[in-house]
Amino acid sequence: MGFTDEQIKRYSRHIILPEVGGKGQKKLLDSRVLIIGAGGLGSPAALYLAAAGVGTIGLIDGDVVDLSNLQRQIIHYTPDLGKPKVTSAKEKIESLNPDVNVKVYHCLLTSKNVTEIFRDYDVIIDGTDNFPAKFLANDACVFLNKPLVHGGILRFVGQVYSIIPHKTACYRCVFNSPPPPGLIPTCQEAGVVGVLAGVIGTIQATEAIKLILGIGEPLTDRLMTFDAQKMEFREIRIRKNPKCPVCGEDPTIKELIDYEQEVCNI
Repeated sequence: MGFTDEQIKRYSRHIILPEVGGKGQKKLLDSRVLIIGAGGLGSPAALYLAAAGVGTIGLIDGDVVDLSNLQRQIIHYTPDLGKPKVTSAKEKIESLNPDVNVKVYHCLLTSKNVTEIFRDYDVIIDGTDNFPAKFLANDACVFLNKPLVHGGILRFVGQVYSIIPHKTACYRCVFNSPPPPGLIPTCQEAGVVGVLAGVIGTIQATEAIKLILGIGEPLTDRLMTFDAQKMEFREIRIRKNPKCPVCGEDPTIKELIDYEQEVCNI
């Protein structure tokens, strides 16, 4: 299938890039990316992936738009208050780029629905600061062999890295298990500077595009942190753990786990 005249014009800045070209743009249009969370990280990730022409974008979020979200969740506007976040985000994406098919899941991610939802996507983006959801997403991606782009923010600091299951360090290789409830403050308790979500979410979208196109160096086995106050990026080398309970040589976790959830609403 070729491009329409409108698509050639819309994606012209991609098509003239040797690393993307027409073939790469076709890959993007044929690709499917799922974003967990239509909030602070999911907002910029969804908008940039839609602008790039990712053909199918899935959004999973069980929350509705609240006034406190608008400081950082840029896909939602004041008239959207009280609307399901996935519905609000779908409207903006379709307005930005009618080429994109948006699939919405107005629910929480659980062990009962994660496999069915994840199965149809090429790349998963973790846009939640809910530790149980992060571990559930990681384990499901390992079991299904789906690339995962992790992201997290709190106060003035964010972090991001990409996971290629069975080849690179997974989330449990680094963090092993969720902290006890209440040990780590949530964004609601500790706060977060709104623009930080834009920085980290945009990096996540960049990683997803690179993974789809097979270009550049993915942020694998490298945890990138960003301190907005110091305006400083740091890179921490991480390694695949042979004793990892989910992707190691002798895994002990062989089924999905629902941990107690503390929703951070980032």
